[in-house]
Amino acid sequence: MDSRQLNAFIAVFEERNITAAAQRLHLSQPALSGTIKSLESLLGAQLFERQARGVSVTDAARILYPQARRLVAQTESMTRQFRQDARVAELRIGIEGEIAGAHIRAFVARARQAVPNLQLHLLEGCAGDARLATEDERCEDELFLPLWNDPYAIASPVGAPADAAPDWIVCPDHPSHQRLLPYYGAAANTPAAQAASLRLALELAGAGVGACIAPRSLVDQQDGVAARALDGLAQSRRVGLCFAAQALDTPALALLAEQLGNAIRA
Repeated sequence: MDSRQLNAFIAVFEERNITAAAQRLHLSQPALSGTIKSLESLLGAQLFERQARGVSVTDAARILYPQARRLVAQTESMTRQFRQDARVAELRIGIEGEIAGAHIRAFVARARQAVPNLQLHLLEGCAGDARLATEDERCEDELFLPLWNDPYAIASPVGAPADAAPDWIVCPDHPSHQRLLPYYGAAANTPAAQAASLRLALELAGAGVGACIAPRSLVDQQDGVAARALDGLAQSRRVGLCFAAQALDTPALALLAEQLGNAIRA
C-alpha cells in the first residue's frame, strides 16, 4: 500500500464520484479506477460500489478512511520535515590574514553546529557576508561579535636564553605597534628586523633573527619559536565576526549571529 493508492482512495471516498475524484487528482478515470482496484486486491476487500450517480462506500471503506487520512498526514509531515532539513544554507566568510588556524577550525565547528545544513565558503581577506577578523580590523560601519580573547606573548627562537635581552623584531605599521612600545623600550629604535605583519615577524623569529610579540594563537602554530608570557601589563586582542548590519538580511548569517550571541551571553 503506497501513498498514491491512499490518496486515490481518500479522493473517491470524499467525492463519492470517480469523475470528480479523477479531476481532483489530475488523473484519467481509467487510471484512478485501476488504482482503486489494485488497492482492493491488496486488501482483499471491496471499498466502493458503483451506482447510477457516483459510488457508495462499504463498511471496509469506512474502517480504512480514518487510518488512510492519518497515514497520508504523517507521510506529508515527514516529507516536509526532510525537505526543510535538506535546504542548504550558504554563507560566505572572509578570513583575515592574521587569524590562527585554531580559531578558523573552532569557528567552522561552531558555525556548523549553529546553522543546520550550512555550506560555508571561506574566502581570503575582506570578502563575503562577514569576516573572521580582529577588532582592530573592524570597519567603522561594521558590527563586531567577539568570539575569543587572544593574549599576546613573546616568541623567541627555540634555544634562545630566557634571561637575555631580546633583539626585537617589530611591525611599525601594525595596529598593535603603539600598544607594544612599552615592552620594546629604546630597542624599538634599533630593531633586529622589521616586518609588515605579525605572521612575517614570527617567520623571522623562527629563523633565529630575534624575538617578537604576537598573539598566542599565532605563536603556538609557528615552528622554531618558544612562547613565554609578557611581564607587566598584559596585552590581548579580540577575535570575532565583523559584518555590516544589512548583511543580517542573509538568513544563515542572522541565525549564526543569534546563536553565537546567545552562547556568549549564556
